[in-house]
Amino acid sequence: MHSLKKLTLVSMFLAMIVVSLGAYVRLSDAGLGCPDWPGCYGTLTVPQSIDAIQLAQEAFPESPVEHAKAWKEMIHRYVAGVLGFFILAIAILSSKLKEQINFNFKLSFALVGLVIFQAALGMWTVTMLLKPIIVSLHLIGGMSVLAILTYMVHRHYGTHRSSFIKNEFERSIIRFGLVLIFIQIFLGGWTSTNYAALACTDFPTCHGSLIPEMDLFAGFSLNRDLGLGVDGETLSLAALHGIQWVHRLGAFVVLLYSFLLVNILRKNQGFSLWSGSLLIIVSLQFIVGISNLLLHLPIPLATLHNFLAGLLLMIYVGLNSRITDSWQN
Repeated sequence: MHSLKKLTLVSMFLAMIVVSLGAYVRLSDAGLGCPDWPGCYGTLTVPQSIDAIQLAQEAFPESPVEHAKAWKEMIHRYVAGVLGFFILAIAILSSKLKEQINFNFKLSFALVGLVIFQAALGMWTVTMLLKPIIVSLHLIGGMSVLAILTYMVHRHYGTHRSSFIKNEFERSIIRFGLVLIFIQIFLGGWTSTNYAALACTDFPTCHGSLIPEMDLFAGFSLNRDLGLGVDGETLSLAALHGIQWVHRLGAFVVLLYSFLLVNILRKNQGFSLWSGSLLIIVSLQFIVGISNLLLHLPIPLATLHNFLAGLLLMIYVGLNSRITDSWQN
């Protein structure tokens, strides 16, 4: 049981690293650093020697070897592979210790299934040339893995019972907050994968207007290729405006919703650390988001934005676990 607890905790931190590395790879335009999957130019590492590079170029003539981008992509894959093995071990241990754990052991096998699907999304990201819906779902999948591992860790190490929040409406606020965070993460991923983050570079206006010219239908049409509309034409600036503007609106909603939740938590005993953490992280996330716009999306700051989204998700997952009674397997 002690090994399972430690393995789950390590996996949670590793999942946060994988999510952050994924954001860094995407933001540094290294998502196609390796044109194949799961290897790189037909091998399990990046071609280094002159002969290896020549063979790689012959096999993939349309994809010049760029070592910096290829290594970023492969390091992300290596760490994700280690996480996958850890999660498989968690599932095996959970099934053996199902009478002792505080969550349904079937959740660990569902997590294995999610990781397999996540690997498929990673492959499709490459083979479908960064199709926005695939890349966005890959982000959601990674965040879902992080969320489930966070839940497992809290069930092992945290305290949890429904009586912590007696008011049913207040519990509903916490429950729906988790849904809201996932929606906003998808909107952020959709903004990033469509390269719409700099469609507007002023704040709070967009090119001097609070409500700019937008084409929401084109912007949020899911089944299309990168940079193109459903008609195959180049995605319009109005569509990019719409994508970023909706993400901005979502950011305001999450900020205000989190402030509401902070007030609720402060009225209940045992949530001072939770409310303080939520207030700090959501405020910092909002400031970093604005800074990304005004500073034209520097990669370290943009990666931090993704990292903070993961922390915000972990807080909401932890709160939901805290107000949920122990599971009896």
